[in-house]
Amino acid sequence: MAKMKIIVGLGNPGKEYENSRHNIGFRIVDFMSREHGGNFNLDKKLNSEISELKINGKKVLLVKPQTFVNKSGEAVKKLKFLPAGRHGKIENLVIVHDDLDIPFGKIRVSFGKSSAGHKGVESVIKALKTDKFSRVRFGTFGSQLAKVRKIKDKRSRLNEMNKFVVGPFSPNEKPKLNKLIKETVEKAIPLL
Repeated sequence: MAKMKIIVGLGNPGKEYENSRHNIGFRIVDFMSREHGGNFNLDKKLNSEISELKINGKKVLLVKPQTFVNKSGEAVKKLKFLPAGRHGKIENLVIVHDDLDIPFGKIRVSFGKSSAGHKGVESVIKALKTDKFSRVRFGTFGSQLAKVRKIKDKRSRLNEMNKFVVGPFSPNEKPKLNKLIKETVEKAIPLL
């Protein structure tokens, strides 16, 4: 039996975060699910919304943890207890998330890298006790963040950084999002 690829989009549950930068992982897996005839349903045992589908003839499990981003590892860890015959192994894992160090709209794919300060990825690495998984990183760095990073007072800088991350995309970024989400999915599909 072919192994199932598990693609986890990171994000925060709740309407207030729906269109935030931090929820780009959710938006990307939502797009994948819609494009390939999937449908998300809540799995309370896994504390995640799950969509099972086929992409290019391969079984794929899309996952949206219902923890907050910084605690994503709690939900992702539960995936390793899924029956191997049904979902494959956790080594078939791809994490999709926002990245503050990459310019807006740029997409990077990596494997086996450190969290680089992303608290959600850090949580997954800690929970799984490994960084041996693929990551699709969607760049969110922009001029707004450049200004925030120049704030001298550390507490104020962190506060403004958090507002940026959980804030909406800017008016000039929003029109480009659908095209960029589609491009990100195209980059993720070869990982399957």
